[in-house]
Parts: sequence; C-alpha cells; structure tokens
Amino acid sequence: MAMKRPRIDWMLVLLLIPMLAGAAPLPLTDDEAAFLAGHWRDPIAPQGLVPAGRSPVEASLAPKDCGTCHVQQYADWQTSLHSKSMGPGVLGQVVDMVDNDPGTAQVCWRCHTPLAEQQDVLFQAGEGWQRNAKFDSALQGQGLICAGCHVRGQQRFGPPRKGAAKVSGAVTDAGLPHGGFVAQTAFEKSAFCKGCHQFTADGYALNGKLLENTYEEWLASSYPQQGVQCQDCHMPDRRHLWRGIHDPEMVRRAIRVNVDAPARPLRSGETLQVGISVANVGAGHYFPTYVTPKVTVQAVLLDEAGAPLPASLQEAVIGREVSLDLSQELFDTRIAPGDTRTLSYVQDVPTEGLRLRVRVEVDPDHFYARFYQATLAADGADKGKAMLQQALDNALAGRFVVFEKIFGGTTAAKVPTANAEVDGG
Repeated sequence: MAMKRPRIDWMLVLLLIPMLAGAAPLPLTDDEAAFLAGHWRDPIAPQGLVPAGRSPVEASLAPKDCGTCHVQQYADWQTSLHSKSMGPGVLGQVVDMVDNDPGTAQVCWRCHTPLAEQQDVLFQAGEGWQRNAKFDSALQGQGLICAGCHVRGQQRFGPPRKGAAKVSGAVTDAGLPHGGFVAQTAFEKSAFCKGCHQFTADGYALNGKLLENTYEEWLASSYPQQGVQCQDCHMPDRRHLWRGIHDPEMVRRAIRVNVDAPARPLRSGETLQVGISVANVGAGHYFPTYVTPKVTVQAVLLDEAGAPLPASLQEAVIGREVSLDLSQELFDTRIAPGDTRTLSYVQDVPTEGLRLRVRVEVDPDHFYARFYQATLAADGADKGKAMLQQALDNALAGRFVVFEKIFGGTTAAKVPTANAEVDGG
C-alpha cells in the first residue's frame, strides 16, 4: 500500500515561518520597538519607484550589486544559509502551492523570501491573489537577500557605523551611494531576528512548548543580562555568516564534552562504568534550539583492529524528536544554556585488548531528511519532486562528527580525523 503523503502545510510550520511576535517584554527602546514593528510589517510593501539620479547598481536589489561596495558582507552572505533559504527543500514544496494554495506559499515566503519582489503572487485587497508584475525569479532563488533586511521603500537601513555613537537617525550625506542610509540601533539587538526565529505565544506548540522558541530561550537565559545578543555569536564583528548547527566549529564552541573513563587498558571481565557529560557552554538558547537536528552521543568497544563490537554499542540522543505529522512530541532531551546532560555507559568487557570509543555526531537536518524521504515515496508526480530529491541528498550529506576520543590504551587518544580534531574540553 502506498504511503500517505505527509501534509505539506504541517511541514511549512517547520521552515522558520512564525508570524511576528507580539507584546512580550523586549530589551528595546520605544524607538527600536516602533522601528521593528514597521520594518517587519507583513507583507513587506513593494519598493516603489527608484529615486531619480541613481545608477543601475545603486537601484538594484540583487546581492551581487550590493557586493560592488560591500565586498566582505557579500562574500560572507554567499556562504551562509540565508543565501540558501529558498533552496530545493522549500522551493520544492512552494512550486506546487503558487497556483493551488498561494496563502500558504506566502506564509513561507515571509521569512525565506520576504520582499514583495521575490514573491510570485501578491494579495490585493478586493481582488484576491494576483500575479506579481514585479516578481523576479532570480531574486527569489537567492533566499534572504541583503535587501530583505536592509531596504524598505528604496531607502537603505543598517546599524550605526562602527565607532559611531549608538543612536538612530538618518544619514543624509549626498555623496554616499543610494542616498545614504538610516542608522538604526535595532539592527544590533536580538529582537531584530525574532520575527523569523520565534513563534507567537499562540503559535503551534507540542506538549505545551512552542515549536520555534529561540528568542524566548535566549530571553530566559543569562545572556541578555550580560549584554550578549544573537548577533554577537552569529554575526561576530558584523560578519554576515550566521553560522549555527550546520557548522562544526560553531557547535564545538557551543558545547563541552567530558568523559569519565579510565586511561588504563581495559581488563577482561570488568564492568566498565563511564559517565559522558555534554554541557551547553556557548549557545544562548537550547542546544539544539529546534526540532530538526539530532545530536547522537555514542559509546562502543573497539577490538584490537579498531572495529566496533556491535553488541557493545550504546547511543543517546540530544534533541527534540517529533512525529512526522507533528502530532506528537516523542521526547525532548535538549540542553538549556548553562546546563549539562550526563549519560552513563555501563558495559561488560568480554576480552583483553579492547578500547572504548566515545563519539558525538550531529545530523543538522534529521527531520527534513525524514520528511523528504516520506514525500518522495508517496504517490504523485509533483513539480517539486526533483528539487526534493536534491534537498534529501543535501540533508544526508550534512552529518558530521563534532567529538571523538578513544580510551583504554596506555593513554587516551584522539582519533586523527578532520571531524574530530577538537575534543570539546
């Protein structure tokens, strides 16, 4: 019997599409709060007419044209997931919605391609959904582009210059390209990221917990009191990188792994008891914050040739596992900022010459891979299936080892692989 296709509207809840949050306490000034309310209005209005006298490069919304002057920012953005936010996994679903369910497509677009110029259709009061004459498919394919954060009504916005006073106000130097920019301190606050990384209080939840709660997790941590904003970790020195769970070095900075294992050779017949602790020492939100990744802590005995003994394998998962249709939370073992999760490995040692390997592996797109596999196995020849296959291949290729260490020889030894050079502490 053919598998029933997962409901795509459920999946869209997972693609970072929460609506703009409401009146929760914010570490913002009144001016910053008012700016953000207008800046992230849903939907963002079309840019309108280009002011007279601007060159094609100044008038352009294309990231490569921004990169003419903002060279480092453009180079960073190209390596980021923001540049891939309308990748094959999202586009492979939306392509089937534009004609049949444009309202759901627009919910997806609002974070993945937020500019009106990036959206196939727009809702017109009294007329319903209409084809967008200003739609630019090239802009859509580039995801969250520079203009998505920095351009409104043909005016440029950004944080105050480095070294300048932290105040907001218009820059009117006529000699600057595109008529200058409006400085706004809200660009340096965590709340700037909230619209796409936080569900509203009445948003979709499982087991009483919002599916996307990153901003509130940060707000409940010690980081706000320390003055540490999202940008400090994800945009260090204003780099447009936005590294996260997909980046091994970022993950290594977020956690500390300690293994309480003997450095001496293991003895035949002994019962090995090892404590493995994983501490969230560097993430200002839960580790991991979202339901899509899976972090696996694995311990196994190795024979003299380095081959694992399958019967000795024990694993524990750090993450929030949900059913594919989002109807159930199966477990939640994530680690809050500053907290530690300790796992116990208890195993009889059957022979001499064995060693213990402890490994921490990250699967950033665990849920997405499951969804793509189920969708591709379902009946129907949808427009987006080729893109979903590509998204599945990308998801499966994204796994990496963030910690690996071997115990039981004369000294503990790190395994010299590219993914295991750092033992996390």
